[in-house]
Amino acid sequence: MVLRRILIRAASILAGLILALTALAAGVWLYYHPSLASVQRVTYGQRHGHEVSYDVVRPENPNGLGVALMVSGRWKSGTNSFRPWMTAPLLRRGYTILAVYHVSQPEATVAEIFEDVSRAIRHIRHHAQEHGIDPKRLGVTGGSAGGHLSLLLATRGGPGLAQTADPIDRESSAVQAVAIFYPVTDLLNLGDSTENLHDGGPPKSFVEAFRPQPNGLTNWVDIGKPLSPLFHLHPGVAPTLIYHGDADTLVPLDQSQRYQARAREVGSTVELVVHPGGKHGWLTMLWDIYHFADWFDQHLVSTTASGTPAR
Repeated sequence: MVLRRILIRAASILAGLILALTALAAGVWLYYHPSLASVQRVTYGQRHGHEVSYDVVRPENPNGLGVALMVSGRWKSGTNSFRPWMTAPLLRRGYTILAVYHVSQPEATVAEIFEDVSRAIRHIRHHAQEHGIDPKRLGVTGGSAGGHLSLLLATRGGPGLAQTADPIDRESSAVQAVAIFYPVTDLLNLGDSTENLHDGGPPKSFVEAFRPQPNGLTNWVDIGKPLSPLFHLHPGVAPTLIYHGDADTLVPLDQSQRYQARAREVGSTVELVVHPGGKHGWLTMLWDIYHFADWFDQHLVSTTASGTPAR
């Protein structure tokens, strides 16, 4: 009888545990599958015969603000690589997500990719009313190459060309808040990166992504410096949040630390959160995006637009 009671109690505890875990799993699944009002594909230009586009992902209860997601890893991008669950914390706060795609390297150079994502921001801003967002308060996010492109937008984004015939190109490519993962900030000093050949040249796996280089390494500074956000920091740079792992060997933590140090020198806001043991990605990154939402709430919702004004 005693054994029977013990077995019944153990079975009851096990059933309760299974029920609790099932409820937790269901809750997590529901959280990362927010209700959406619409998903629309928009073409913003062309590159090497390919149309380039972005997805407008509108939540069920939009807050009137947008966050552009640079869909880029290793400066490669695919139009089917974004899923709304990746930005669930932002969508649940009401942010409209603009998932920006580009032609992948090496078909497009990194310089061309930056030109294209800059045009995407201009296009988003020009059509802000249609997208239901404020053109003067636009955030940007991404990881790795996507983080790098985000920082280029933050540091080099700015007013359009007033005299151009194309109304898109008259818009600003500036962003007003940044929250990103482990970005490349200095292509001229790769530090302890596994991509560093210590020959003063580009990352070893991405030489073709930075062409043309007719003179080998002799003109690498002319190519790499314009594409290194570290060299373009200024006091008007949008408030920036960076999450970076201290065990990242592809993009070492030093890249973000030196960027933050330089930002302090010029008087711009860069907050760095170090993930202990984090490599080039970690399991809890989806939860970290919850803190990205807090950052955008602070710098897009709770205040007037920061960073370089949109013109």
